[in-house]
Amino acid sequence: MASYNTVVAAVDLTDEASMVLSAAREIAVEQNATLTVITAIRPFTHAYGGIETAAMSQAMANFEPEAEASARKTIGDLCSSLDIDPAAIAVAFGKPGDVIKAKAEELGADLIVVGSHGKHGLGLLLGSTANGVLHGAPCDVLTIRIME
Repeated sequence: MASYNTVVAAVDLTDEASMVLSAAREIAVEQNATLTVITAIRPFTHAYGGIETAAMSQAMANFEPEAEASARKTIGDLCSSLDIDPAAIAVAFGKPGDVIKAKAEELGADLIVVGSHGKHGLGLLLGSTANGVLHGAPCDVLTIRIME
């Protein structure tokens, strides 16, 4: 196996995140590597693209802080249960594949660990986020097969 110094675990806010985090933690412990956990949140305008959002300005103003706080709590609780330092969590807004690759590049990561649980098209093989990470990743990518 290659030697890894910096591992990025890319997770979403689903139950499957624990499988990805467990695998990433195991690798980080084996390799004595730094582990960073990243989750990406699509911005409000991505979630509701194509509709008039001017009337929703208050919801837009509250969305990102509330979404970030919720994501940090959910992932933080999961990290604590797996003995992963909650200080290692990063939450970012944007297209998940792009956010994950940018964070990996910023950290000089050697490995990105991501789940694959798509159900159709290319997603059937990898999942849209895993596929987005794989293409153009600055380092090795390990996909954890999520059984549905």
